[in-house]
Amino acid sequence: MNRRRFMQAAGATGIAAIAGCTGGSFFEVQSSPTSIPPVPENRPNAVYYPSHLEGMQMLGTSSVGNMENMGNTSNTSGTNGSGGTNDSGGVDGMDRSGGTNGSENVGGTNGSNGSSGMDVGGTSGAGDYAFGLMYSYPHRFWTVSGTERQKTVLQDADSMHMMASVWEPRTRTVLPDTGLSVEISQKGDLVSEEVIYPMLSQQMGFHYGANFELPGDGTYTAELSAGAMNTRRTGAFEGMFSSPQSVEIEFDYSEQAKNEISYRTLEDRAGQKGAVSPMDMPMMPQAYAPKRADLPGRVIGEGTSGDAKFLVTHVESPPAGVEGKTYLAASARTPYNRLVIPAMALSGTLTRGGQAIFDGELKRTLDPDLGYHYGAAVESVRSGDELAITVDTPSQTARHEGYETAFLDGMNETTVAVP
Repeated sequence: MNRRRFMQAAGATGIAAIAGCTGGSFFEVQSSPTSIPPVPENRPNAVYYPSHLEGMQMLGTSSVGNMENMGNTSNTSGTNGSGGTNDSGGVDGMDRSGGTNGSENVGGTNGSNGSSGMDVGGTSGAGDYAFGLMYSYPHRFWTVSGTERQKTVLQDADSMHMMASVWEPRTRTVLPDTGLSVEISQKGDLVSEEVIYPMLSQQMGFHYGANFELPGDGTYTAELSAGAMNTRRTGAFEGMFSSPQSVEIEFDYSEQAKNEISYRTLEDRAGQKGAVSPMDMPMMPQAYAPKRADLPGRVIGEGTSGDAKFLVTHVESPPAGVEGKTYLAASARTPYNRLVIPAMALSGTLTRGGQAIFDGELKRTLDPDLGYHYGAAVESVRSGDELAITVDTPSQTARHEGYETAFLDGMNETTVAVP
């Protein structure tokens, strides 16, 4: 393994500005949670507003390895996009700030200094991978195995919810399928060790996370180890992410600093269909799917299954690393904020005149232009063809509140007709 060491550069709690919301009492702001609200009753089998939101804080950054573009929030590849603007319309006629349709920005950028509402425990780079480490209050989440979900409840000993992100630093493309383990030590002694879960949240998008116990205030070192990707890589990513990487990130932890992280209780909207906006993270990319206009090729249509959206594009020539005559790619994203939905098993059937001309796997693929998608090479695509997409296995990611009932049940076949 290739190891790089990061030493913290700064420490400050970021308190996010609250975006405009018209009418009614939307949420109550607290400096720290006095009690965690219950999970909303009668929540839909769809994306919904969670009961509360938690901020996070940035502790530092490092320009190590291939990190020269870390501070640049622009997207050079079209993979991540800029902002969470949805291709579809808004929700309930609410006034939005920042141009995001159907979502409310309650954890976004501070208008005075451009800092996010997030507590990031540092960033570091190693080879093809860049790493970011974050923490917030311990909180509940749901793991997924097959089609079953299991709630992970809070333990009295939990000190924090630790989150990590892994991305390719030059294109700022988030890497969902590396797997990640974390070892926390203090003065050379192991304190905690976990293989942390791949997760989806409305504020963070795709990341890795778990609750951790610490013995108390102090300085700690977290070693983050990412594995080699087994997802197909194409285009400029072909051959990359094939070796494990590891970094060490040093951070300070105190109960007092944690309790200064912002905490918001949503009131009128909790449990209703909709989503809050993803956090603006200047030092780390967000796992957005490409905007419709940025997808390569010709977008032939879209379908919905289990509240997940699939945009299907036809690319005349398959990307480098894929053999075949032409290529179909299904880009899966959340409603409202077009966050990537990874780790599904999809299959597709392309029919022409009632006969199947392709019937097989839509393979998980990471491409710098198409982003994370599910794709296959086919012989040809013509007007009048129909592509049926079947979700054989839903996304095997853990879920934060607001996503745990979506992208799981009711993922029926969806069909896209070629215009």
